[in-house]
Amino acid sequence: MTTEFTPLASLAGGALIGLSAVVLMALNGRIAGVSGILSKLVVAAGTERSGYLESALFVLGLLSAAPIYFWSAGQFPTQSISDSWPLLVTGGLLVGFGSVFGGGCTSGHGVCGISRFSTRSIVATVTFMITAFITVYLLKHL
Repeated sequence: MTTEFTPLASLAGGALIGLSAVVLMALNGRIAGVSGILSKLVVAAGTERSGYLESALFVLGLLSAAPIYFWSAGQFPTQSISDSWPLLVTGGLLVGFGSVFGGGCTSGHGVCGISRFSTRSIVATVTFMITAFITVYLLKHL
């Protein structure tokens, strides 16, 4: 399996993620956890309007990443995913359950929690990483 090593694009992407987390915290006092923002957007659409606009703009920013990449690079980023529906559904359910059970997602814990020295977020991120290492090893070698 080959991968593209893109240090400049990766650095720019990481800087933009960090900047968005800092701006959201500075302007709204909220952590940039994508699962929490998305759930607030879905819940606010039916009931509470507080934070709806900010959540909608944040999600719109996430969804605009590929079109912006296309506009700047002239092509869409190369991606590959499994074509196994059982694997995709199982993965989606595990991620959703993990976000609820872990009190947040990788972006909230990994980007915002660790930067605030949250013990809970550090433990959660280490757990995410160990689970990812084991999963990749099992899928590649067994």
